[in-house]
Amino acid sequence: MGKLTVETCEIEGLKIITPQVFEDARGYFMETYQQKDFAEAGIPHVFVQDNQSASRRGVLRGLHYQIGFPQDKLVRVVRGEVFDVAVDLRQGSPTFGKWHGVVLSAENKKQFFIPKNFAHGFLVLSDYAEFTYKCTDFYHANDEGGIIYNDPEIGIDWPIPEGMELTLSDKDRKWPPLSGYAHRE
Repeated sequence: MGKLTVETCEIEGLKIITPQVFEDARGYFMETYQQKDFAEAGIPHVFVQDNQSASRRGVLRGLHYQIGFPQDKLVRVVRGEVFDVAVDLRQGSPTFGKWHGVVLSAENKKQFFIPKNFAHGFLVLSDYAEFTYKCTDFYHANDEGGIIYNDPEIGIDWPIPEGMELTLSDKDRKWPPLSGYAHRE
């Protein structure tokens, strides 16, 4: 393998991937995804859709999940910096309702693999960020669920600096708490 380093998290299934970066006077080169290397790292998934978003400082997106068509996601930041979070929604999991967060940035080049049946969200820490992710299922309209980002039952420790004003979509302000989560298989 050697082209990437994989860190496991305290929540089974979550993985932080750091690719090998080749730098010289011209800049850098890295493989952000190579199917064989990812399969050897325990991520044999087939990705069928790539998405990208841009947001400014203080934007908080999430916590989102897909109801009937859950997706595995491989996320990364290509410009700026975000605090990325996954919350375990797997019924019967010993870590149900637990979260893990990681700083993803263009500088650290880390990627975060999030399996199906996790809620996902991120907070933009830099002035501007571009966020990209690969998904193992197509987007299905009206299939999105969510959990309120500040649910005290989950207790995410968002790194919100003093003076930062959060910007959320209307739907992200109205998601129910974890206690209102309705899992469907």
